[in-house]
Amino acid sequence: MLILGIETSTMTGSVALMNEKGLIAEYTLNLRETHTSRLMPAIDRILKDASLTIKDLDGIAVSLGPGSFTGLRIGIATAKGLAQGLNIPIVGIPTLDGLAFKLFNCQDLVCPILDARKGEVYTALYKNGKRLTRYMACEPGELLKKIGLRVKGQGLRIVFLGDGIEVYGDLIKKRLGKRAILAPKARRLPDASSIAELGLKKLKRSRKTELLSLRPIYVRAPVGK
Repeated sequence: MLILGIETSTMTGSVALMNEKGLIAEYTLNLRETHTSRLMPAIDRILKDASLTIKDLDGIAVSLGPGSFTGLRIGIATAKGLAQGLNIPIVGIPTLDGLAFKLFNCQDLVCPILDARKGEVYTALYKNGKRLTRYMACEPGELLKKIGLRVKGQGLRIVFLGDGIEVYGDLIKKRLGKRAILAPKARRLPDASSIAELGLKKLKRSRKTELLSLRPIYVRAPVGK
């Protein structure tokens, strides 16, 4: 089963090709350029570089958010259009789940944080690959307070990843000290390979498509709503 993964929840646009044997190719671009102009060219390029065509795809996995409202709409609309045109199944994967999956075997708490603007982050807490909380949009100070209460007396460390580190990394280290671990820069950002792998697992459990039910996870209402 050949899966196309699509990740457009942040400024980092990413596409990946994966099958049961592993990752075939991944293309990531972390630039301030709209996903409208680069997503389809990226898909075309990765297929050509892998000596494949769009008709070789057996399924699509797309990041659902939370994240950039515009980026999510572009990614999901593109994924739906391809799935419908090719008559192949599509599944959605929450962005924070994809981020946490990069550290799925971590014994400490894992806390992906995405910059939600307006002084907030999108976040959730994970341990041993399982999500412990709901998806949230909250102030960093509020999040760190909740984390402090959760790990109090347990000796746990907290591993942070996501683009929110660039904005709030200093605050995290100041509030949590040695208990806070900031993921290396190369491991921080959302990527399509994680979305593809989780999507592949989901499709192998059930080939049921989510074409009609798939919706973005906004957490908070878009501007104007």
